[in-house]
Amino acid sequence: MTTTLERPASVDAGAFSPRSLWTSVPDAFGKLDPRTQLRNPVVFVVWTGSVLVTLDAIWQPTLFGWLIAGWLWFTVLFANLAEAVAEGRGKAQAESLRKTKRDTVARMVDGTTRGASQLAVGDRVVVKAGETIPGDGDVVEGIATVDESAITGESAPVVREAGGDRSSVTGGTTVLSDRIVVEITTKPGESFVDRMIALVEGASRQKTPNEIALTILLSALTIIFLLAVVALQPMSAYAGGPQSVVVLVALLVCLIPTTIGALLSAIGIAGMDRLVQRNVLATSGRAVEAAGDIDTLLLDKTGTITFGNRQATELIPDDGVSVTELASVARLSSLADQTPEGRSVVDLCVREFALPREASAEEARAQFVPFTAQTRTSGIDIGGRRIRKGAVTVPDPVTDAISDEGGTPLVVTENDRVLGVIRLSDVVKPGIADRFAELRAMGIRTVMVTGDNPRTARAIAAQAGVDDYIAEATPEDKMAYIQREQEGGRLVAMTGDGTNDAPALAQADVGVAMNTGTAAAKEAGNMVDLDSDPTKLIEIVEIGKQLLITRGALTTFSVANDLAKYFAILPAMFATLYPSLGALDVMGLHSPQSAILSAVIFNALIIVALIPLALRGVRYRPTSADRLLRRNLLVYGLGGVVLPFVGIFLIDLLVRLIPGM
Repeated sequence: MTTTLERPASVDAGAFSPRSLWTSVPDAFGKLDPRTQLRNPVVFVVWTGSVLVTLDAIWQPTLFGWLIAGWLWFTVLFANLAEAVAEGRGKAQAESLRKTKRDTVARMVDGTTRGASQLAVGDRVVVKAGETIPGDGDVVEGIATVDESAITGESAPVVREAGGDRSSVTGGTTVLSDRIVVEITTKPGESFVDRMIALVEGASRQKTPNEIALTILLSALTIIFLLAVVALQPMSAYAGGPQSVVVLVALLVCLIPTTIGALLSAIGIAGMDRLVQRNVLATSGRAVEAAGDIDTLLLDKTGTITFGNRQATELIPDDGVSVTELASVARLSSLADQTPEGRSVVDLCVREFALPREASAEEARAQFVPFTAQTRTSGIDIGGRRIRKGAVTVPDPVTDAISDEGGTPLVVTENDRVLGVIRLSDVVKPGIADRFAELRAMGIRTVMVTGDNPRTARAIAAQAGVDDYIAEATPEDKMAYIQREQEGGRLVAMTGDGTNDAPALAQADVGVAMNTGTAAAKEAGNMVDLDSDPTKLIEIVEIGKQLLITRGALTTFSVANDLAKYFAILPAMFATLYPSLGALDVMGLHSPQSAILSAVIFNALIIVALIPLALRGVRYRPTSADRLLRRNLLVYGLGGVVLPFVGIFLIDLLVRLIPGM
């Protein structure tokens, strides 16, 4: 089944809105199923306690019992609501995609037709202008412009052609011009769009290793507090005042890490959703989490650190040669060079020296020598003149200086006489050095990967502010570098789009493949950037760090805010037995019942209050680990201690207005 779709515009791009909260309420009720609750041990304990208190309230009806039961159920409901809101946007996106799914007719190369759902891996289909590509695959013949706005949200068409790193096409996109032959590379139901639907609705999200570890820790704390609360009953009975089931359950729910237990799943889902909003498809939650722990970042020079197309910026004539003469010969040498660099030489000669852009009648009859990757030269033979332009093969002070400054020298000759040098400059993107400085502040080491010679690579690396570079890089060099970093215990991320990048993408802890790249690259990586923007890797790292920071901050807050509950509930439970414990009632709460009820209400409401933060994420600032820890302890640790004291006190002022409290 192929999807022909429009970008869902109705999905709220923000992290949270009251409307999303309200529309997620039915899903929150649906999650009250005990089979669903079992997936979250902390919330399941609250669910079990709610059942016990409800049964006790039915058996021995009291206003206090029913109020505690009601707020315990609200606690479970609010915990479900956090996850439901996080999943809500993904479900809205998935539904928008599903509505537009239809079976596209595929025209095979032999002239027959069949439904897209009947295509198999290896089938070849012909797609012409105005037709929909029936499945994911690679272009094996032809070149065409393709509208990928359904996938990327961008309206500008892209070029897809056979035999290069821009051969991959996605089912559901539309060919705008020309004709291509596509070889199908995925089975029906396993297409890129199907994977996107599964991701955005959360069906394929699995808990990450850190999330599993935190869940185990929270479960252990819950068991410890459960045993402690159970042990209180015989102690209370011995002292002459056994506690009711309602009070014991209220104490347990307030002591266990309910807040982070309720929000943990929402934090993970929201992290994946932030990637989707930035047009990045992650095949696993582990990749998102790993991005937050990255130590080394490998980035291609071309298109990432620099703009990509080197441009002719200066003509440097040799001794005895005028710059005008050099410009005339340089133009002739580049008429047959259709590379971006060759065209830029002609542009420079036209712009700076008013030379004609098009070849004259006499020049058109000459013998052109087009540029090839093998010869790395271009030129023209005209009127007994043998004019050539090409890369430098012997050392020279001028060309060496250009290389040392990060440029590329091209020597212009006529009948083997050197007339001068053309400087090609690869311009570093503005602001990229600041981005690398931010990464360095986070402890991330940046490495530039380039096919340039070491001198050029060194100059560009210095301009960009990267920490290291790999010059004249081969696939084996990238692979070896990643392995050396990993052997040192470091996590590595890299981007790539070609088949030759596939081994390194698979080896990297975070491999981001470009959507324009080959199927091999996209299969090897654990993320795919739909916008094919190599600099997106920096944003991915920031999203990963924000996910980890958010989880850590809310865990700190959850543990800290239990302190105020101790001061509210423990004096309320034992003050009558041990009057000296009344000194712990620093909030001066109205009565034991109002103290317990206020703590339970705060425990429920704080979950709702933190849902926006869990979905939006704690604001990320590039900083060192020790400064981040201090900030967490100050803001979320101290805040987690102070806020419950204030909240429980204010709630108690309202609760005491209830008759009998």
